[in-house]
Amino acid sequence: MAQRPPSAAVLVLHGGRENGTGPPPPGPLNLPGVRMRPFVRALARATRAAGEDVLVVPVRYAHRGWNGTRADPFHDAVAALDALAEEAGDELPVVLLGHSMGARAALRAAGHPLVRSVVGLAPWCPPGDPVTQLAGRDVLLVHSNRDRMTSPQATQSLTARARRAGARTCMVTVRGGDHAMIRRAAVWHRLTTGLVTGLLGSGSLPGPVDAALALPATAEATEGTLDLDLDLDLGSGPGPFRDRTGAPR
Repeated sequence: MAQRPPSAAVLVLHGGRENGTGPPPPGPLNLPGVRMRPFVRALARATRAAGEDVLVVPVRYAHRGWNGTRADPFHDAVAALDALAEEAGDELPVVLLGHSMGARAALRAAGHPLVRSVVGLAPWCPPGDPVTQLAGRDVLLVHSNRDRMTSPQATQSLTARARRAGARTCMVTVRGGDHAMIRRAAVWHRLTTGLVTGLLGSGSLPGPVDAALALPATAEATEGTLDLDLDLDLGSGPGPFRDRTGAPR
C-alpha cells in the first residue's frame, strides 16, 4: 500500500549561540536541541490524535552559532525547506517553530514558498533584522516577561514592524517564565502545541489570538500583545484552550 503523503509539516529549530562555527555537540550534549524534544513529541501526539498526517522534523545545524552576517542557521533552515519541497512537493504547507536563535532563523526563512506561519519562542529579534519576508504569513511570538537572554520588548517591536510589512502578528507574554522555558514548562508546551495545531487547522486558535492576527497594519505593538494569564485560558481537557465558559475550543 502506498504511503499517504503528509498534509503539512512543522520544522523545529532549536536555539544556539551568537557565535560558534563548530558543529553542535551530539545527542544529549546538545542542550538546546534536547530542550525542543518535548515540543516535538507533543506536536506529534496532537496531530495524530486529530487524524492528521503532519511531519514534525527537527532541523539539524551545521554550526553552533549565528555567526554574524553568515547567519548559518538561516541557511540550514532554507536547506531543510528545499529538501522538504523536493521530497513532499512545493504545495506542502509548513509551520516553522523556533526557539531563541532558532526563532530568528525561522523568521528570516519565512519567505520560503512553503512557509505559511512562524511560531517563535523567546525569539532573538535584533532591531535591524528584516521583516519584508514575513508578508502574508501568520507570526505568533511567545516571550517571558522575565527573559534575560533575549528581549521581550524587541519581540513586541518586531510584531508591529512585521504587521506594517504585511504579516499577521500576535505576541503572547508568559509571566514568570524564563528563556530556557523551564519555569512553567507545561504551560510553554501546551500553549505552543495549541498555537501550532491551530495554525495547521488541526485545532482552533483562541478568539483573542485571531483578533490580534486580524489587526490593521497601523495597529500599535501593544494592541497585538496578549497576556497568557489574563487573555487566554489553557484548559486541562481535550483541547489546548478553553473559552470563557470553560468549554474546550
